[in-house]
Amino acid sequence: MTEYKVTFLPNNKVVEVKAGSTLLQAAEKAGIIINSLCGGDGLCGECRLQVVHGKAMADKDAIAFFSKDEIEDGHVLACRTKVESNLTVKVPVKSRAEQEKIMMEGTTITYSEPEKVALYRESNESAVSFDPLVKKVYLELPEPTLEDNASDIDRITRELSKVSDYQTFEISLACLQNLTEKLRAHKWKVTVIFARHNGVGRILEIEGGNTSDKHYGLAVDVGTTTVVAQLVNLKTGEVLGVKGSHNLQAHYGEDVISRMVFACVRGSLEPLHKAIITNINHLAQTLAQENHITTGDIDSIVAAGNTTMSHFLLNLTPCSIRLEPYVPTTAVYPQIFAHEVSIEINPQGILEVAPSIASYVGGDIVAGVLACGISDQPEIRCLIDIGTNGEIVIGNNEWLVCCSASAGPAFEGGGARNGMRATKGAIEKVEIKDGKVTYETIGKTKPRGICGSGLIDAIYELVRNGIIEQHGKFNVLHGNPRLITEDSEIRYIIAYPEEAETGKAISISESEIANLIKSKGAIFAAIKSLVDYVGLTFDQLNAIYVAGGFGSSLNIPKAIAIGLIPDIDVKRVQFIGNSSLTGARMALTSVKAFEKSLSIARKMTNLELSNYAPFMHEFVAALFLPHTDSKLFPSVRYSH
Repeated sequence: MTEYKVTFLPNNKVVEVKAGSTLLQAAEKAGIIINSLCGGDGLCGECRLQVVHGKAMADKDAIAFFSKDEIEDGHVLACRTKVESNLTVKVPVKSRAEQEKIMMEGTTITYSEPEKVALYRESNESAVSFDPLVKKVYLELPEPTLEDNASDIDRITRELSKVSDYQTFEISLACLQNLTEKLRAHKWKVTVIFARHNGVGRILEIEGGNTSDKHYGLAVDVGTTTVVAQLVNLKTGEVLGVKGSHNLQAHYGEDVISRMVFACVRGSLEPLHKAIITNINHLAQTLAQENHITTGDIDSIVAAGNTTMSHFLLNLTPCSIRLEPYVPTTAVYPQIFAHEVSIEINPQGILEVAPSIASYVGGDIVAGVLACGISDQPEIRCLIDIGTNGEIVIGNNEWLVCCSASAGPAFEGGGARNGMRATKGAIEKVEIKDGKVTYETIGKTKPRGICGSGLIDAIYELVRNGIIEQHGKFNVLHGNPRLITEDSEIRYIIAYPEEAETGKAISISESEIANLIKSKGAIFAAIKSLVDYVGLTFDQLNAIYVAGGFGSSLNIPKAIAIGLIPDIDVKRVQFIGNSSLTGARMALTSVKAFEKSLSIARKMTNLELSNYAPFMHEFVAALFLPHTDSKLFPSVRYSH
């Protein structure tokens, strides 16, 4: 079949693809991440490219996304345009899915010196005593005699039982093969790699000589948007490095639902599985190179992700997750050899995946509970992880309840003309004072759009200044010069065309404000429903932990003022960074912590909000700034 070259500007990447391939497929092959919220269905209009030279066949149904001038200038949708010749294609700024502002780990912001979250707890706490899931022990074995002629493997397990908690060991055929030669060639000096498995020791590999210094593991946060890995020295517990990258599954859809649709309806599971494996292999290789080790020195991985991401990671069919009654293949995942899913570490190294709770409450939340210690103390505390879904956990050391609310893409910049992910150029902070708008962007560059935290700031500032009413409608009598009418809709200009990198104004409309109010309403209604369900009030929450990258840029007082999170003392609201990654590392470096994660999953009760009648009432009540019940937000007073 004929192949053609496609050159992508402005980075001049060239790739050869077969005739009839889409430009989105060509971009994927070139390693260029193009925004595609709908996974290539031609519905979102985010994958806009400009054909500068050459012949391409564009789908007539995509015309609706462009003006006449844009069509004449060669603008097309990447997912609906086929390659028919050698092409030169320009990727506009808005279509580039650039590097996320990736939350690696750790507390990032505090208010009035609140007590820090104990993410790095003392080793005397049973949950986190340093005792890695995979151990590497050097043994000098006594040579066999007529009086002690036990088998070679019995000789090894006998010594292992003296230096470990296990009295019984599993061993594979591969470990037994060539064991006789290995022991004698190395004069009965060997290093044994073994893991916890179903309550017994599992011998993974027996190496000749003393290799115990080469003992490393990876903790991985498998996020929908980003994948983050931490390299840990399992001999010392030291974190050697952390790297993050954009989740390559974005080619197949921006969220888990669109990716499940791709896997189960339009395409297949395999590309999504391969994408996440590619992410992990690249991160492992980069971390290994930077620390002057080989990936073969890495012998264990603990990964935490939502239920769908965990299914994709293990190549499990996720199709029933999105369909009522929302049933995953499994909630507790088997320990496997990493090579079974093509992860390129020590071939006998293992992969453990943090257990899930339900279809939309996954191992990332279990890892988060482990990290912030909700299940360790008698005080009642709350964990909130806000994204496309908002997951909430409330509880203490006796009980845990959780729920998941669909917030939609608003908090990640979706559903807004100028909305974007938290990437370079996104406006993340906004202030309006005396009619003047000031803002900050990620990377301190010219603005390209506005991300979720920036939208929250903007809505707060608009209502505080009386530019919008508390129901979200613009106050046209305000006479603000930044209010314009465009396409029969009123918009407020945050950045004028000359300020923006794109040369086009960055603004927000009433419908976009309404979308964000719905999203914040869904999150608050979920928190309120969960609190009411267990018979508590917000005042009884000792602390609220906000996890994830979105929380790192969130202005807590403003989030309270628009009714996103409960109106409690800001000293009791704490950012805990990437708690999924922290929990994964804790499980990697502590058998007891890993077992604790299993215990957390078993005892957590999931409240399915779609079947919980009070939720809809709470949702409707929350469609106001901050809420229809002002008594729930006693501290909120808008100056106008």
